[in-house]
Amino acid sequence: MKNRKYPLGIQTFENIIKGQYVYVDKTALAYELANENKYCFLSRPRRFGKSLLVTTLQAYFEGRKELFGGLAMEKLETEWNEHPVIHLDISKGKFYDLTSLHATLNSMLVEYETKYSVNVIYEKAYNVRLQNIIEAAYAQTGKEVVVLIDEYDAPMHDSMKDKDLQRQIRDIMRNFISPLKGEEKYLRFVFLTGISKFSQLSIFSELNNITNISMQDKYSAICGVSENELLSLFKDDIRDLAENNDMTYDEALAELKHHYDGYHFSGNGEDIYNPYSLFCTLDSNDFGDYWFSTGTPTFLIELLQEKHLDMLDLDDIIATADRFDTPTENITDPVPVLYQSGYLTIKGYNRKSKIFKLGFPNSEVKQGFSNSLFRYYAPDNMGDKDALYAAYYNCLVEHDDMDAFISHLQTFYKKFPYTLVNNNERHYQAVLYTCLLMVGADVRAEVPTADGRIDMVVYTKTSIYILELKYEQSADVAMEQINKKDYAAAFAGDGRKIYKVGINFSADRRNIESWTTSL
Repeated sequence: MKNRKYPLGIQTFENIIKGQYVYVDKTALAYELANENKYCFLSRPRRFGKSLLVTTLQAYFEGRKELFGGLAMEKLETEWNEHPVIHLDISKGKFYDLTSLHATLNSMLVEYETKYSVNVIYEKAYNVRLQNIIEAAYAQTGKEVVVLIDEYDAPMHDSMKDKDLQRQIRDIMRNFISPLKGEEKYLRFVFLTGISKFSQLSIFSELNNITNISMQDKYSAICGVSENELLSLFKDDIRDLAENNDMTYDEALAELKHHYDGYHFSGNGEDIYNPYSLFCTLDSNDFGDYWFSTGTPTFLIELLQEKHLDMLDLDDIIATADRFDTPTENITDPVPVLYQSGYLTIKGYNRKSKIFKLGFPNSEVKQGFSNSLFRYYAPDNMGDKDALYAAYYNCLVEHDDMDAFISHLQTFYKKFPYTLVNNNERHYQAVLYTCLLMVGADVRAEVPTADGRIDMVVYTKTSIYILELKYEQSADVAMEQINKKDYAAAFAGDGRKIYKVGINFSADRRNIESWTTSL
């Protein structure tokens, strides 16, 4: 049995080290970041360890060698010079009005004005006050100053629904960080983190000398847990997880990968697990949807509806590099913010064409996002969703009974919100795909074979279901296509039972009209 403490909700390097919590050593990358750059920006989704990285850098620049015992940094650094550090955590506030923003910025600045005996004059602009703090810190210590700004974009995200408020907040934040460029001679290192880069044409226009390391291969694993780190550091934890879930080690590892792996933050970067979900799972010995506990922002769901995008559209997106850096303060394209927020990740990259392929990283995100869609469109029908969830496990997972499950699907479709129903085969495929994801099925759409593409494939531990969907035709026509193109041959070596399922949708019924199944 393992006896390790996981840093759930603990984001400070000092507290993790002193509290003897699990720490995945990122100090070699932190050392490289701090000594090869001067102005840097890193974008990562929430709960990926940005704040931990910031406090690691803070401890390093404060010369706190005692915290780095046994870590890579201990051997890499030989001088341990102490620098004055200005650490501003913008996420401390909630920014639904200007009063909140002013209160948060004032509170942070007063702390450092007091520390360096700078006269507090609230009437002065924030840029002047930050400039005075930097110059006072340099003058009093004789050392170059380090400025760390964590979650700089929190005010812009909180005000996303109010464009006028967001514009005012953006102008205030742009003014706030403006001294960082002009004060270069007093600065040793400047580091900003956030979820999104609010375009070089807006807030970053005042700091156009910053290096965006977010999609650089060498820093791809600076936050999160890499595949190598999981296998080398957590073997005993995975064995304990397996034992508590009646699994083998390999089964537990595969389940972790299926649920929480799959993030890629650069074209050829490392394979990353969501650290928050991973630690929650190892701590509780339960595979849950931890990262999604706070839900999906409503404005994203509304934007997807406005752009007529569904779950199928989001699982296979082609994008060029410039699409990642569009101005997210005036969102017309949901793809960049979906990527930056962690709902989509890089699934493939062509170095010659510089074209990225984006998709959902793992089943936790797929299922959570489909749940968010349904919760938004049909908030009063969550009981129906739960009934379908129970039917899926009872009929398919435990008894391999697709006929019984489809009858439950028919009942669910009758209650499905009409706002999601358009009369065409593609849309019914998207709805079925969303439903299957929502109940936790391992489902893949548009699966390529030697003789075409299968509409959908559902995998359970014991069976594989090949689904061909038709609209205003017949289930027999769908089955004929499965047999004619011999889709089952693609899974002949798998070892699981292979079921063929033909489904026909009816425009009049807005539902499954008929189906047929065979081995």
